[in-house]
Amino acid sequence: MKMIIAVIQPEKLTDVKEALMAAGVGKMTAKNVIGCGQQGGYKESYRGAVTEVNLLKKVELQIAVNEDFVKPTVDAIIKGARTGNIGDGKIFILDLPECIRIRTGETGKAAIG
Repeated sequence: MKMIIAVIQPEKLTDVKEALMAAGVGKMTAKNVIGCGQQGGYKESYRGAVTEVNLLKKVELQIAVNEDFVKPTVDAIIKGARTGNIGDGKIFILDLPECIRIRTGETGKAAIG
């Protein structure tokens, strides 16, 4: 089992969800986050005061999958999120030692579904 964490541009969320659904991955958690990577940020002027904005709006997806869904999930995220520009995002793949479905008590691969 793996936990896939993807940080993407907010405007690409719909494209990523559609690509994931087409790949047979429909279970995910999404949250709004702020952060910066290689793109760094930008400068903004408000009433003559220049400020540097280096924490940008992003969306973080968390998707728990069984081993055979790792590659299709990653490929779908890349397909939906890639623009070719700096700031497209990152994907992290972590080992997931255990999963428990609260409703039924199922554990492991059966709990992920």
